Amino acid sequence: MQEACALALVKWPAEGVPGNPRAWLVGVARHKALDRARREARRAGKEAAAASDPTAGPRAAAGSRAAAGPRAAAGPRAAAGPRAAAADPSPAAADELGLILMCCHPALDPAARIALTLRSVCGLDTRSIATAFLLPEATVAQRIVRAKRKIRQAGIQMRVPDGEELTDRLAAVFRVVYLVYSQGHMAAAGPELVRAELCDQAIGLARALAGLVPGEPEAAGLLALLLLTDARRAARTGEDGELVLLADQDRARWDRAKIAEGERLLETALRAGRPGPYQLHAAIAACHSCAASADETDWREIAALYGELIKYEPSPVVEANRAVAVAMSEGPAAGLVILDALGGNARLTSWPQFHIARAELLTRVGRRKDAAQAYQAALKLPMPAPERAHLERRLASLA
Repeated sequence: MQEACALALVKWPAEGVPGNPRAWLVGVARHKALDRARREARRAGKEAAAASDPTAGPRAAAGSRAAAGPRAAAGPRAAAGPRAAAADPSPAAADELGLILMCCHPALDPAARIALTLRSVCGLDTRSIATAFLLPEATVAQRIVRAKRKIRQAGIQMRVPDGEELTDRLAAVFRVVYLVYSQGHMAAAGPELVRAELCDQAIGLARALAGLVPGEPEAAGLLALLLLTDARRAARTGEDGELVLLADQDRARWDRAKIAEGERLLETALRAGRPGPYQLHAAIAACHSCAASADETDWREIAALYGELIKYEPSPVVEANRAVAVAMSEGPAAGLVILDALGGNARLTSWPQFHIARAELLTRVGRRKDAAQAYQAALKLPMPAPERAHLERRLASLA
């Protein structure tokens, strides 16, 4: 970034300030970081060649690189092979994916490497990352600081991985892309419900990732999940930006092209016979996209899929989502039993959706006073303005 700023000081006075200065700086910094990483990745080979062949020299090394073609060391997209081109990711997404792969270094604690990547590469602010992890902002900030310190003190080299090293990083990369989309799909705070730029960024990264590892069903499952979910984006808000619940959405506004592509990707992934959490998430999203109306949604199947998902992600968030599906298929009392059992989890009680789900189910069983308290608990937590306005209307209706 310092090099990008230095270049801006030279170019901008002469050529004018670009229309989007931040994007210009980030783009230049990204390319410089990748160039540096690629140079470092080739350094050991060049030094070994020079040691064994004194006549090799720098010009010979440059000639061999030119003979190999400009994409010979192009990072993840080159490693993907010919099948990767089918995904047709944008160059910016491919470059960003390369940085994510570098940053998800196995020497770092898994939670720290994901938080650091979200902050340093994907551009999420610390509050949004804390929301994604259901943790205090100060805790996440400390994780990021410790990760940076470890990289510096241990001399960890950042380079684009390949082979087995690439495979070992996939789980963390999947999570990073998933969390970027999650923060776009439901903003942590602010005036808008959806942060469209984050949704588009995550889908671009998922396309690049699916092209990088075309035989990996979880990569296809992740892309399918994002497409099936994002297909509903236009219907999630009304003309004035107000929240529209899933059951009330105009399904004619759903993006059928994204749904069709997502379903094809999911079918391809499932045929591989190697199930995983993102394929299950995508199957849940497909249950919604395939239903002609809210009443035709197969909630029993969704509850069963969440039951399978818990085996891969034994988290209270997944269990809370299963509780909602159980409530829709077996009645609100059954779902409340599960949610009430989760009520002692401190992280879950910092998640507005937990209190909202309880409030809705409490309303359905006639416990209006308890429902009002649940809505009030949700309103104490950060959330986007359209969701807050919706909850305030729901709370007022209980009075």
